Parts: sequence; C-alpha cells; structure tokens
Amino acid sequence: MTLRLHNVTKKFGSFTAVDHLSLEIPEKQIFGFLGANGAGKTTTFRMILGLLDQTEGSISWNDGEIGYGQSHLIGYLPEERGLYPKLKVQDQLVYLAKLRGMPKSESIKELDYWLERFKVPDYKHKKVEELSKGNQQKIQFISAVLHKPKLLILDEPFSGLDPVNVEMLKEAVVDLKESGTSIVFSSHRMEHVEELCEHLCILHHGTPVVHGRLKEIKRSFGKKNVRVHAEFDTRFLESVSGVTKYKALSDGCELQIINEEVSQDIFQEISGKGFVRTFNLEEPTLNDIFIEKVGASYE
Repeated sequence: MTLRLHNVTKKFGSFTAVDHLSLEIPEKQIFGFLGANGAGKTTTFRMILGLLDQTEGSISWNDGEIGYGQSHLIGYLPEERGLYPKLKVQDQLVYLAKLRGMPKSESIKELDYWLERFKVPDYKHKKVEELSKGNQQKIQFISAVLHKPKLLILDEPFSGLDPVNVEMLKEAVVDLKESGTSIVFSSHRMEHVEELCEHLCILHHGTPVVHGRLKEIKRSFGKKNVRVHAEFDTRFLESVSGVTKYKALSDGCELQIINEEVSQDIFQEISGKGFVRTFNLEEPTLNDIFIEKVGASYE
C-alpha cells in the first residue's frame, strides 16, 4: 500500500504552503518528514487525510483514493492533540474506535494491552484532564493506533515527553512497523529521524530540498566529520586544507571535512604533537545536512 503524492500544491489565497510536492512513501516502513515551522508538513498531512483539498496534484494510496472513506485504515496523531478533557479514557477511546468500525469488546481488549504496555493501566477510568501532559500524550497515541491502522501519521509524536517515555513510544512505533504498518512522522528531533527512518524528506517553504533513502542522502552529501580528543591545543587544525568547519570542544575539536581523504592529512598533522585520546571519522549527521540545505539550525 504505497502512498504517492504527485505534484501536490496547496495555496491559501496568494500564499503557497506546499509547492509541487512529489513523494513516494514505501509501505511497511517509517518515513521521516522534516522541516522548520511553516515548511508545510502539517498541511501535507491534512491533505493526505482528506481534511484539506489540494489546489493541484494528486494523492493516492494503494493506487486508489485516500480520504475519509479510508479512515478506518488510517491512524492520525495531530500535533495540536485533541482529546476531550472531561471524558474518561476508556469511554473516549472506545467511542473513537467505534467510529472506525471496531466492536466495543475488541477495542477494550486492545486498550488494556496498550495501557499495560505504557505502564498506565490505572488511567482507564480517569478523566483526561486528570492526567499529566506526558500521559495525555500516551492516551492520544493509543487513540491513533487502537483500531490497528495500516497507515499511521504521527505529527511531532515525541514533543513534550521525557526521555523514558520517548523510548517507550519509539519502541511502540518500531513494533507497529514490524507488524506491517506504514508510518509517516514529522519530528523536530533529528536524532529520532536518524534512528527510526530509512527514507525521509526535508521540506523547505513547501518544496522538498532533500528526499530519498537516508543512507544515500548521507553518501551523496560527501562531507564527513572528524572528532579529535587530545591533550593539546587543536586550533591549528582549522587551517588544514579541506576543513570547512571547526568547533572547539573542552578536550579537542569537531571538524567538518570535504571528503575522507582530508582525515589522513589531519591525522598526519596531529601525529607527534602530544597525547591523542580518540580520533574518529564519522558520517555526516542529519543536522549537518539540514543546516546546509535549509540554512538554519533546527533545535
């Protein structure tokens, strides 16, 4: 069930939020969607869900239509979250699952599984407003997956969660992928995308500036990073030919270099200068690529 966007454009009056976006999101994988605020990520999700009509272009899923008619096959976790604060967790989630065609007995069984998994079984009969923000988010996540969707869209699923809960949700996302769910998620956190996604797209002003398989994106970027931990001043490495960025660390430096050959020149330069604790040649990070393509740090 591949999700395809072809030349999708969305205009609000004279403002173009998404501009001729063409993407193919492979099934049974986790696809990462990156971009600064206002890049067009949420607008794209809303068009996929049929909540907004695109101005131009087409969106298809499994070579057919996608929209309200497929809502029983789709799960959506919106960035702005939207549970009813006065309703109890079970009443709310059973109702939402029923809207997607799931019998009550089955939805309660599934709810019990997820509450247990997220270590909050005692929240079943509590009102949403009685829960902490992080636990409300767990409940919102459960509402998106309770009906066992084939396509799951997660808009900033990890925002506002502490590290323990982030890990819990990440494991759940990976398990859903392993069981055959196609997942698209946006995140502000590069390391989450790097860890979870095989394919990704970086949007900038509604246009994809990077799109493809993560490994190939890194390979085609060309530049590498070198990390040196040493017990002497490494500032002189900034002037080595082929070094494009120098960042001082408390016990050494991080360098960006144009290709791996330059790392050998750096190695020669530090030989005999004193004690070197570590010398690492590393792949570029997604953050490096984002900054180069979009021109601004993302954190």
